[in-house]
Amino acid sequence: MLSHTLERGVLVITVHEDPGIGGRAALLTQVSDLVQGIRPSSVVIVLDEPAATEAAISVVLRVHRLCSHLDLVTFVATHSAPARRLLDANADTHGIRLVIHARAHTAIATATALTTAA
Repeated sequence: MLSHTLERGVLVITVHEDPGIGGRAALLTQVSDLVQGIRPSSVVIVLDEPAATEAAISVVLRVHRLCSHLDLVTFVATHSAPARRLLDANADTHGIRLVIHARAHTAIATATALTTAA
């Protein structure tokens, strides 16, 4: 369902398929465990086309809240314009802003630059 890499302190998590309603909790647990175990400087979540669903978006929004609590910037990338609009409309605005991109390489480059500048 997902893969991950660590690029210069940036945790890049790619969700490959729709977790469905029943898989949200498992996906949230996997991603949360990665974030808390690796303790990256920032997190990029890439939603592949089949994963740009409401179930996956709800997980991303919960991970964003976790990362904000840990003082980590969260980036998300998806080609799906409707998914980007849902993320933007529902992102928590009380912590660190969720950064949304259409392309994964842009999100990763921005996160890496932010990490390097810090």
